Amino acid sequence: MKKIIPLLTVILLLMTSAHAAWFGDDDKPKTTTTQDHKTYTLKLAETWPSNFPIFGDATKKFKQLAEAMSNGRLKIRIDSKNKHKSALGIFDFVKSGQYDLGHSGSYYWKGKDINTLFFTSMPFDMTATEQHAWFEYGGGQELMDKVYAKHGIKSIIGGNTGNQMGGWFKKEINTIEDLKGLKMRIPGFAGEIMAAVGAKPTNIPAGELYTALDRGTIDALEWVGPSLDLRMGFHKVAPYYYTGWHEPGSELQFLINLKKYNTLPKDLQTILITAMKLSAYDMYAHSNDASAKNWATMKKDYPNIKVKTFPKPVFDALRAANDKLLDELAAKNPLSKEIIKSRHDYLQKIRAWTNISDKAYLNSFD
Repeated sequence: MKKIIPLLTVILLLMTSAHAAWFGDDDKPKTTTTQDHKTYTLKLAETWPSNFPIFGDATKKFKQLAEAMSNGRLKIRIDSKNKHKSALGIFDFVKSGQYDLGHSGSYYWKGKDINTLFFTSMPFDMTATEQHAWFEYGGGQELMDKVYAKHGIKSIIGGNTGNQMGGWFKKEINTIEDLKGLKMRIPGFAGEIMAAVGAKPTNIPAGELYTALDRGTIDALEWVGPSLDLRMGFHKVAPYYYTGWHEPGSELQFLINLKKYNTLPKDLQTILITAMKLSAYDMYAHSNDASAKNWATMKKDYPNIKVKTFPKPVFDALRAANDKLLDELAAKNPLSKEIIKSRHDYLQKIRAWTNISDKAYLNSFD
């Protein structure tokens, strides 16, 4: 026994030294050495105001991961809407090189390139997990590269909200006629559908939503869901809270200026993309957690909120408008047709599995 104790002591000392050599005294992983010791500072512009919850947390997480994994060779500077003053100017910032990186939502750029709208979420389409599979293994990323490359940009998944609620309405929606003339903040393809059934869609940045609803500039709005809606106070102005149809899995995006990206060493390019994807998946978990907590709070503290679902005839009219608009878009634009077909085909394949796995499991509790 006396001979074993010194041996164990030596082993423990060696393990401790190895741990310190790899992780350091503060338990932070260290990267292997590289020939390029240069520090690269990248500027990121985000659509969100300073310290905006969940969305803004995703960019902070990205910064933390990129700097840690690169052992400080990457430095990320984040400018929020308060600094750059253009919430919906991120695409142009990154395309022009004014900013190296961006964080926003792809469907905001449909006026610049109609094919960008397919990479956030589409009405009556894939859930977050289904769409993640499409991005990673179903050709979604390759199609997104094809759309953004001609603008000198690379787009990477930036965090999913999960299934979004259908929005806050001042008046109850009983028929499709109730949507005619309705002024609603709703972006993306869902806005096109609302216009097709007679509503008046618009897009308004996050910081201006409550004021617009309160002052009657708009009659209704959709934002995200309990994860973010409750703290915005929409329920004080519009008591009807409708379940979703328009964004079943809304994915934000990181934007990268390709010219800047190509100046980075290969290992830093990999670290940059990895940090983006890790923070994106973290945001999805964060959003779900916040929605669960806020849903419980809403049911307890705000019982006057009326949670509703559109009547079937309203859904049918919205679905018919959706299908017609997709057909028209596919007929006009070959790349749109390719993306629409890719999404449709992948949805048919993966939804069969979703139905027999998640849906069957959940239905067993009904």
